Amino acid sequence: MNAELIERSLELAAERCEDLTPLVYARLFADHPQMEAMFWGDTNWAIRGEMLSKVFSAILDFIGERLYAHTLIQTEVVNHAGYDVPPDVFRVFFGTVAATVREVIGADWTPDIDQAWTDLLAQLDFYVTHPNQAETQGAPVPA
Repeated sequence: MNAELIERSLELAAERCEDLTPLVYARLFADHPQMEAMFWGDTNWAIRGEMLSKVFSAILDFIGERLYAHTLIQTEVVNHAGYDVPPDVFRVFFGTVAATVREVIGADWTPDIDQAWTDLLAQLDFYVTHPNQAETQGAPVPA
């Protein structure tokens, strides 16, 4: 995985769009309309904004030092299940973010950036689909 390409794509997206939150959630709700009702109380979008901010922080940690992102992801899969968010929907959120970044940066989304995100999504998916931290300690993660 090429961390610099992920970082660059996020920087380009930030330069071109002040707030990705509405775009990410519009895509999520278009793909999974049942999820929109779960945000009925988020009238000022603060929850959605905070969630997306945590996703970006987790991605940056995951491509960097990996101090916490992998366990945060596993914990949030379990937490979201308590909100009736099935793991398969939780699983697509990172891809929703990637697709939104791709749309925002347009022609600057290169094949190398695409491969970097493909690799990142595969690695993130491992932790989403294996939320039991005891089982994944020391387990090989897809490259």
